[in-house]
Amino acid sequence: MTNESVPLVPREVLFGNPERTSPSLSPDGERLAWIAPDEGVLNVWLGTITPEGVTDQRVMTHDRDRGIRGAMWAHDNRHLLYVQDAGGDENWRLHDIDLETGESRDLTPFEGVQARVEEASKHVPGRILVGLNQANPQLHDLYSLDLTTGELEKIEDNPGFVSFLADTELRVRGGVAATPDGGIAVVVRDSDGGEWRPLLEAGLEDALTTDPLAFTRDGTGLLAISSVDANAGRLVKIALATGEVTVIAEDDQYDVAWAHVHPDTLEPQLAVFNKDRASFEVLDPAIAGDIDALRAIDPGDLGILGESDDDSTWLVSFTNDNGPVRYYVWHRPTQQSTFLFEHRPALTQYKLASMEPFSYKARDGLEIHGYLTFPPDEPREQLPTVLLVHGGPWVRTTWGLEPEAQWFANRGYLCVEVNYRGSTGYGKDFLNAGNREWGGKMQTDLIDAVDWAVDQGFADGDRVAIYGGSYGGYAALCGAAFTPTLFRCAVDIVGPSNLKTLVESVPPYWEPMIAQFHTRVGNPATDEEFMWERSPLSRADAIRIPMLIAQGANDPRVKQAESEQIVAALQEHDIDHDYMLFEDEGHGFVKPENRLRFYAAAERFLARHLGGRFEE
Repeated sequence: MTNESVPLVPREVLFGNPERTSPSLSPDGERLAWIAPDEGVLNVWLGTITPEGVTDQRVMTHDRDRGIRGAMWAHDNRHLLYVQDAGGDENWRLHDIDLETGESRDLTPFEGVQARVEEASKHVPGRILVGLNQANPQLHDLYSLDLTTGELEKIEDNPGFVSFLADTELRVRGGVAATPDGGIAVVVRDSDGGEWRPLLEAGLEDALTTDPLAFTRDGTGLLAISSVDANAGRLVKIALATGEVTVIAEDDQYDVAWAHVHPDTLEPQLAVFNKDRASFEVLDPAIAGDIDALRAIDPGDLGILGESDDDSTWLVSFTNDNGPVRYYVWHRPTQQSTFLFEHRPALTQYKLASMEPFSYKARDGLEIHGYLTFPPDEPREQLPTVLLVHGGPWVRTTWGLEPEAQWFANRGYLCVEVNYRGSTGYGKDFLNAGNREWGGKMQTDLIDAVDWAVDQGFADGDRVAIYGGSYGGYAALCGAAFTPTLFRCAVDIVGPSNLKTLVESVPPYWEPMIAQFHTRVGNPATDEEFMWERSPLSRADAIRIPMLIAQGANDPRVKQAESEQIVAALQEHDIDHDYMLFEDEGHGFVKPENRLRFYAAAERFLARHLGGRFEE
């Protein structure tokens, strides 16, 4: 029985709107923008940074529908930029706010077109580069946007690039093209309008662990993360003239997760590897003192979110596993910090759980890493358990505040999270071990984690649920269909049920990388039988456990039909299930009222079948 002395954390505190989040530092280091509710809807706010914190706080946008997720400063120090879609369709429109007049503009007022900011530079403060897939839904052509007039001028027809690369003067000097085998080719040119030439070829095995970052300030080199000729993604500098690669930071097992570069010289100063927790490698002695002083402020994992154009002021965050994210401004000349805010301060009123790394050997000997979150102040034995499967699948779970893990632990469940093979961050060998293993070894990695937790005595093998969204939803469906006696119940959020229809219906702007799906998941033209065998829909009649399925009607990635197919099969075979369709959502639930409605239903569902607590 769950320890009743530990108060229930309200769902509103975990899953409602944050109090304040996603801060962005102005180029002059004097102002802060952030996202916070206004009349219950997330909007952009602005304030002035003082030694006491943020003053003169005022709301700058007035959305009353889906809210705004984040904003970025233009380098002119006058405009804030943000994107919005309609109902979760991911056809993002770019908007701005003029901080001098308070006026807002829709800068890309085109129906069914996706806009994205490609490049911005402090050296060209009055304009940015924007990608639009207006002419061809599969490819984003490149436009120059004048921030004063709002005028868009096409400067590059897309020759087949997944993305463009510009130098600090916003000259288009590079691009990333998909190759027929599922790899990528990084191409460069010496001037605007020059001939493209190959710089780096990364085959399919390296495609997801290779990423160009930025040209060097002098324009003679390219900084990149690359696993070419290595197992894990290394931070490298590639000479444009010769292709010579200089390794700056590397680890045999872990990919470089992110790097911090000097805003003027663009020289790398810090490399970070996500191991069990974030691991730092300081590359520039000039910031060693800053990093040491910052890490003494808070025990959480440090993030550098931005800096002023003169590099005197940094915006930083600290992520902990058992409390809210904390944001500070760091003043480098004085080595002093200014606390800004916590994203969900109400969490500090409750006893939260720790996120504990663990590892185990899969049945074929591969070492798998993950995290356990136990109910606080409760014996660690024979616990009802939720296997929480991350989406992607080409991402990973990292240490930090995981609201769903805290929710499960608070309700009395052991939460098991697994970075199964195919997850990123652990090098390309581990990533590529997941190729063609959807519903195969990627699934048995999850089962092996449950068996491990049962063998340790932590989990009650008769009370285990499988729960996840996107790929995690697919894994939950697989758990119900392929191993119907292992789990007591399953929760699927926007998960595909049929791999053939999933791959055949990807958004058009994913089409250039479709060879990735064909190799890693399956090719509908040649692998129809294989993909059907790996589809939960093929064995829906084997499902015996109760299911909760939730879907956004406007989801462009996993279409509504993926849920409708499995729900129809469950109805045909008279299998206990609940189906929640959100008409105004896409790939996940953005509106707080929808999130809270879903979590209320999921909490009742889990309590009914596993016996945990729930909030009335």
